[in-house]
Amino acid sequence: WWADTLAADPDELGEGKEPATADVEGLRCFLEGEVLPWFENRQKELANRPLIREQAFGDALDPNKLERLGRYEVHLDRKLERMLTMLLRLKDLRRTDVES
Repeated sequence: WWADTLAADPDELGEGKEPATADVEGLRCFLEGEVLPWFENRQKELANRPLIREQAFGDALDPNKLERLGRYEVHLDRKLERMLTMLLRLKDLRRTDVES
């Protein structure tokens, strides 16, 4: 990050920003102006991570979707029941054909 900052084109810097210098003072300014604010922000993000995750899960839960899934599950259960009943009948028919 420091190397990229040193290599940045002075024309591409925002207004009011001066190009970084490769000395102790330039490194100190970089650490205080760029790294420390980023680090503090990252600490806040990590501290609030459980809250953000909880909110995301809450937003992702849509009761209407769950209702549709429940209906679809019931529909599939009924189909499976009918299929098993049909298979058992076919098995019984096969057994009676073999015995005859």
